[in-house]
Amino acid sequence: MSGFVDEAQLHVKAGDGGAGAVAMRREAHVDKGGPDGGDGGRGGNVWLIASHNQSSLLAFRDHPHRRAGDGGHGGGKKKHGARGEDLEVPVPVGTRVRTLDGTLLADLVHPGDRWLAGEGGRGGRGNASFLTNHRRAPAFAEQGEVGHEGWYQMELALMSDVALVGFPNVGKSTLISRISAARPKIADYPFTTLEPNLGVVRVDDGSDFVVADIPGLVEGAAEGRGLGHRFLRHITRARVLVVLVELDPVTGVSPAEQERILLDELARYQPDLVTRPRIVVGSKSDMLGLDATEEEIVGADLLDGFRPDLLISSVTGMGVRTLVGKLTQLVDEARREEPESDGTIVIHRPLPEGFAVTRLDNGEYLVEGKAAERVVALNDVTSDEAADYIQHRLKRLGVDRALNRAGARDGDVVHIGDLSFVWYVDQPEFTGDGNRRRRSTQG
Repeated sequence: MSGFVDEAQLHVKAGDGGAGAVAMRREAHVDKGGPDGGDGGRGGNVWLIASHNQSSLLAFRDHPHRRAGDGGHGGGKKKHGARGEDLEVPVPVGTRVRTLDGTLLADLVHPGDRWLAGEGGRGGRGNASFLTNHRRAPAFAEQGEVGHEGWYQMELALMSDVALVGFPNVGKSTLISRISAARPKIADYPFTTLEPNLGVVRVDDGSDFVVADIPGLVEGAAEGRGLGHRFLRHITRARVLVVLVELDPVTGVSPAEQERILLDELARYQPDLVTRPRIVVGSKSDMLGLDATEEEIVGADLLDGFRPDLLISSVTGMGVRTLVGKLTQLVDEARREEPESDGTIVIHRPLPEGFAVTRLDNGEYLVEGKAAERVVALNDVTSDEAADYIQHRLKRLGVDRALNRAGARDGDVVHIGDLSFVWYVDQPEFTGDGNRRRRSTQG
């Protein structure tokens, strides 16, 4: 079983907020003690954190669920519930997070990058928070919000300085094993490498760079042929590309045609890949009896017009040292041109704001948005004081105006969150009738 996984699904459940308490101060020496119900604690968040200690998404393949702690409930004497414990989930550097339909949400490209995958529900306010000059003994409190829950698609694009690109069996694995400590599987048949391999190349001056051995590409990879999308994804992070071309191909594809196909596949998958610094290298020069030094590239008559930047033989070592030197220079130049990270993560999902009113097919109305849903999240909406509070808050939010613009009239049924009620401009009718509660399948 492979230990490398570059695609996995993640299910997150943030913690639910604790409910606020309804309590009155009851002490012998205190006359007419007021409300003293405490607030509920906020639910814990679920964070994804990019870490060098993770190398693949294997941990999520069989165990995709992650849950944060729930907030504690409030109590009497204004005791607030404990905050739910946050959950920090380490993921490999280079992890992209998408919705199940493919929309990109976040890209964690630096160690320590954090992304809020699940926001904990807000704790409900206890009745002590609703005390006003006009409301001296509120007998209602807020329920805690439900924490965010959902599925994500995660994909890993390896972070490397150099990507080795070529047809199957052109010598990529042999080359990476020659210039680094990586020991990939090597055999004399196509598709020996079925997953990317990373190797660290250490240079004499003490510097180093990371090389990725990308599984062999085939014509049509940009359309997904031969798992092309999964393989090509790991090239997108590389600063420098090595286009490795087999000089004595067993497939019968000429070196020049190999180069054309590879560059065409890169351009179709992501156009900017062909503008990155690259070296075109002819591999297995020992098979043609060519001296793999830069000065000896004189075999144009044997290579059908193919003009590589360098000829190498990973078996004999000819040209390998020169290649490492060229890559060191290109990687160093590419690193210097990159702006320094300020730790900011680009969040691709806009945060929802306000609320929205939708007219349902049955003529009823649905109000969606956290601001409005929080207003009606009380433990008891049947009392006059709770109804007055809800009406006042919804009016301040502009919900009544939005309902009027949407065509709502007195007597229409309105749904907000899990609560359904008959809407009247002057006074909504919060009956608490279970038959008026919106079914979870509506909206």
